[in-house]
Amino acid sequence: MASSPLTIEPLGDACLVVRFGTGIDAATSRAVAAATASLAAAALAGVVDLAPTFNTVAVVFNPRSTDPGMLGAAILSQLCTLESAAPSQGTILEIPVAYGGDDGPDLAAVAAHAGLDPEEIVRLHTAADHVVGMIGFAPGFPYLLGLPAALAIPRRATPRTRVPAGSVAIAERQTGIYPRPSPGGWHVIGRTPRAMFEAHRDPPALLRAGDIVRFVPVASPIKAGERSR
Repeated sequence: MASSPLTIEPLGDACLVVRFGTGIDAATSRAVAAATASLAAAALAGVVDLAPTFNTVAVVFNPRSTDPGMLGAAILSQLCTLESAAPSQGTILEIPVAYGGDDGPDLAAVAAHAGLDPEEIVRLHTAADHVVGMIGFAPGFPYLLGLPAALAIPRRATPRTRVPAGSVAIAERQTGIYPRPSPGGWHVIGRTPRAMFEAHRDPPALLRAGDIVRFVPVASPIKAGERSR
């Protein structure tokens, strides 16, 4: 299931961390997603929450009623059948994005850094499959792996104090989508009207680890009244 054998280690007295090596890549993310789904379906006694990251799954349990040794053995037993199986591909979602202008104020700077035209930046970004490595930073914020090497760029030297909701931004070799207005240091190249997180939705987050995002260029989603803000 993963290139490195999984290990289980304690984190405090109420959590076990299932680790799939140390890599940050699409294959590991898919393995983590498959393991998380398997553990959720198993509903192991005493487990109260599962928290996947790039290469781990944190299994939170009730220490008053659960023996961590027995739980660790149950986790290994549950996941052993996945070791020889290729993890299934996540859901493919198309995300509409308006690139450049007021929607993507950093597109020109990214193009200058890469030595490419802005149109080529958009072409490369939309041609790639972006795998959700994990959800974090803010509810619904996806860390997307698969940014083409030509678009790799360090974070902004000076973070913005407010990045609009729906902003599609890049840094290093990843793309992120801001689910709500917040500070941020990534380079904003576009904006989407899709809501990344809605509390009343089930599940609230639009994306989950292992999903595949394909960006589709569209006209600006920003309403006229927002441009003066």
